[in-house]
Amino acid sequence: MAEITTLDSRVIYQNKWMTLREDKILRPSGSEGIYGVVEKADFVVVLAVEQQDIYLVEQYRYPIGKRCLELPQGSWESQPDAAPAVVAAGELREETGLIAGKLEYVASQYMASAFCNQRYHIFLATELTQSEQQLDEEEEGLLVRRISLATFEAMILSGEIADSSTVNAYGLVKMKGLL
Repeated sequence: MAEITTLDSRVIYQNKWMTLREDKILRPSGSEGIYGVVEKADFVVVLAVEQQDIYLVEQYRYPIGKRCLELPQGSWESQPDAAPAVVAAGELREETGLIAGKLEYVASQYMASAFCNQRYHIFLATELTQSEQQLDEEEEGLLVRRISLATFEAMILSGEIADSSTVNAYGLVKMKGLL
């Protein structure tokens, strides 16, 4: 099947976290159209598991106007070429204060490929040691929660935990038999 051709591209908005562009395209059929594309740096999602417990973070998510429970995750916009494992170890320590003795790469996924180029890399962190959190200014009010895996699964099923990267990462780890 023929690919779509980009005829023109312009940046609509840009800040240090994202770029929004609009592309004029030509479809294989010959018809023209537009795509709105969000460009964001890749990020990491970390499942920190100790015995039968998992560590989550709770923080306010402005776009939806509420506090959410999710796995530790993030990106380093100031170091976009940093290796995902380095970012994962850094984000885990930053958000939870945990240091992983073992950090295992699980998979990568696209966040929302219909409109965004962002990928996330999933890691399983074990052999955990507690240190101090090192929160960024944007993470003000972030809280760490340690809950049982059974409670975590119940919260996913009830919809209390609805962050797609959190749910997907946990599902992949389970399906790969890592938990």
